[in-house]
Order: sequence, then structure tokens, then C-alpha cells
Amino acid sequence: MLDHDLFVTLEPFLLAVLALFHVSGVVSALDALFTARSSQGSIAWVMSMITFPYVAVPLYWVFGRDRFVGYVAARREGSAEIESLRGEMERHRVGHCPLAPGVADACRVLERLAQMPFTTGNQAELLVNGQETFDAIFEAMDRAERYVLVQFFIIHDDILGRDFQAKLIATARRGVRVLLLFDEVGCHKLPVGYLEALCAAGVDARPFNTTKGWRNRFQINFRNHRKIVVVDGHEAFVGGLNVGDAYMGRSARFGPWRDTHLRCQGPSATMVQLSFIEDWYWAAQKELPDLDWNIQAAPKGGMNVLVLPSGPADVLETYNLAFIQLIQTARKRLWIVSPYFVPGKEVTCALQLAALRGVDVRVMLPLKPDHRLVYLASFYYLAELSSLGVKFFRYRPGFLHQKVVLVDDDLACVGTANCDNRSFRLNFEITMAVADQDFVRSVEAMLIQDFVRCEPATGEDYERRWLGFKAAVQLARLFSPIL
Repeated sequence: MLDHDLFVTLEPFLLAVLALFHVSGVVSALDALFTARSSQGSIAWVMSMITFPYVAVPLYWVFGRDRFVGYVAARREGSAEIESLRGEMERHRVGHCPLAPGVADACRVLERLAQMPFTTGNQAELLVNGQETFDAIFEAMDRAERYVLVQFFIIHDDILGRDFQAKLIATARRGVRVLLLFDEVGCHKLPVGYLEALCAAGVDARPFNTTKGWRNRFQINFRNHRKIVVVDGHEAFVGGLNVGDAYMGRSARFGPWRDTHLRCQGPSATMVQLSFIEDWYWAAQKELPDLDWNIQAAPKGGMNVLVLPSGPADVLETYNLAFIQLIQTARKRLWIVSPYFVPGKEVTCALQLAALRGVDVRVMLPLKPDHRLVYLASFYYLAELSSLGVKFFRYRPGFLHQKVVLVDDDLACVGTANCDNRSFRLNFEITMAVADQDFVRSVEAMLIQDFVRCEPATGEDYERRWLGFKAAVQLARLFSPIL
């Protein structure tokens, strides 16, 4: 009797909740109808939210959107000052140092996607693995005179994390302004005390604020995946390394960590600073700090470099289009290195065409997975592409995390973006494209050494597996839009 009375009491509330879910399902279905990237995605979301909104609606508001609401408006409001900075870059466009004919057309496309030009007068240097990278970053911080801008996706409170914290504190106490931007999803395990110690020392540390704004409250699917350090506006670091012991090869699970960063000087460093400041403008409530925008050529600079920021606030799918353009540009070779390989249909087709053109297409992936679903999904694309001559390799010694693309003898890219839907459409990323044959040769030499440490992978790695593994691969591929 008591249960019946309780049900009678709660019945109006339960009916209201059910009605709210169905109304939300209709509203969300309309939103998906107008905003989903593809017709297949639109149909799937609309049908699921109309027929079973209790599960589909929460999933949609977490995973369904591909545009970062709010950031676009903030960028528009700050456009007067920020665009004037972009205009200043045009004066340093590559002119007297012509690009190689084979990549000239591709570079023009990349410039339009980046909304920034290739500039000359740059010096770019590869930094291989964690020790070399953080030694160079810490030394640059020690040289800082005015300010240091720092942005990372992940910061851990471990040996490297505490060394990093101490370096930021020491830099701030010297009177150098330190701005730290971190992704709150990637840094969700970072203790509050870690940040409090930084702030007490004068470091201005702020989360990227992925969930700022009522429409973004549950949208944890977007991540700021950029890893940037800028010193005094004239020296910058970009690449795959986050702050943590695993990135130094100290993880018992992953063993030696293989990664690549890039150090640049010249106009390209100023462009990296511009990418940082757009993110800071959003995170810091529309604040533009006083920085040095005086563009200077590097002392030994002769390299042509483009900075390509990309993310879910762009009008176009910037990195997805850029990656396809790089594939289409290749005539002799295309070497791709990525820890995650879930390329999607458009990129898969472009890779198939490159293989059919006779391009030496190689894809280097890790042998040891860190994300099981992504690892499983990659087997589907491996089976689909290897039959056409795309060569796959699995890196043996430890976890492979570098993000590098090499096109012919003329163009190399190093950055933060992986070959997956998340980097193509959902993450804020940054890629450094260097059109310089000397730099390309250094990337080639680095990757040749990596290939020696790899074992070949073919479609047979999928075909010879048992049925349960194949089913898991196909199921993982269904989740590729959010991997």
C-alpha cells in the first residue's frame, strides 16, 4: 500500500520528466537536423532522439556537436585587434624565397586554411623525445626577459610535472610574466594545490574553459590539444609532448616514449604566439595581454614556415582539409606518423588514390596501444588500405606518440594533430609546416631510424584474427566519429 501511495505521489513528477525528455528529444533532433556533419549522422541522431530520447539526448549533448559555441563569438568580438596582428604577418610573406614548384599550389591552399602566410626568415629545429625537448624548453625559459606563454593539454603532478612547476615559479619570481593555459579535461587529475602554488608565485594559470557558457555545460567532447611554449615572442616550441613522466620514458606500462617536438625562431614564433592569444582571449574573459608583436627574422633563418592552427571554432574543417591536401600533393612519397589512425572515408579515399598514383605511402603506428578502442579501429583501415600498397609499420620499442607528415622532398609537418576524427574535427590543434629541403632531410633521417625499429603490419593482421576480434574491430569503427 505504501509503495502504491508513493507511486501516486510521484506519478506527476515522473510524467513531467518523461515529457521533458521527449520535448528535449524533438528540440535536439531539430538541432541535429541542421548542424550534423553528414546525412548519415543526422539520420542516426534524429531517429534515436525521437524513438529513445532517455539515452540519446544526454549522449547528443556530450558527443553530438562539432562546433564550439561561444569561442566563435569571442573570436569575432576580438577580431579587430587580432586581425590587425594577422595583417602584420602579411608583410613577412614568402616572396624572394620561392617555394619548391611541387608544393607551391599546396602551400597556397594551406595558407588559405590557416588564414596566415608562409613566412621566410625562420629557423626550425627538430627536438627528438622528452629529454631533448624539455631541456630546450627549460633553457629558453631561463633566457626569458619579458614573458613566457605556456599551453599544454596534459600536466601531471609527477617528477617532470614538479620540475615544470618549479621552472614556472622560478621564472615568475625573476619578474618575467608567465601565462599558463591548460585543458581542464586533460588535466582533470591535476591537484588543486599544484595550481595554487603556481598562482601564489605570480603565474597566471587558467583552464581553457571548454564548458564555459550554458550551451557548452555538458560538452566535454572538445579538447584543447595544443602544446605550445613561447618565449618573449621570438622563440616557440610546438609538438606532441605533454608534461608528465610517461613522456620522458619513465612509464613501466609504455616503456621508451617516442615523440617529436619542434623549436622555431623568426616570424613563425610570432604566429604561434597569435594562436596562443586567441585561446587566451576566450579563456581569460576577453583579455589581450601586452605582448611583443615586433616580428624579427631568426639570426640564421632561411626556412619557409607556416603555422596552421585548427579546431572546432573554424568555419571549415581546417586540419581535415589540410591533411587531404598534403596527401593529394604527394608525387613520390608520403610518410605519416601518428599514434592513432582512424582517418575516416575522405582521408581513406585520398590515401587510396595516392597509392594508385604510385606514391610510396607509409604509415607508422604504435605496437603498444594506450587507447584500446582507437587501436582496434585502426585494424579496419589497415586491412582496407594495405591491399592497395599502403605500407604500415608498428613501432616496437615503446609507445609512439609523434605526429609527423613528410611529403616528397619539399615539405614536412610537425605538430599536435593525430590522424583521427578527433584531431580532424573536435580538438584545437596546431601544426607547423616547413617547406625547406634541409629540414625535410632531417625529418627523413629521423624517420628512417624509426622505421628500423618497426615491424611490418598488413591486412593479414586483421584477417587471421578470430571472429570475436573482428567483431570488436567493426564495433570500434562505429565509434570513430568520437575517437
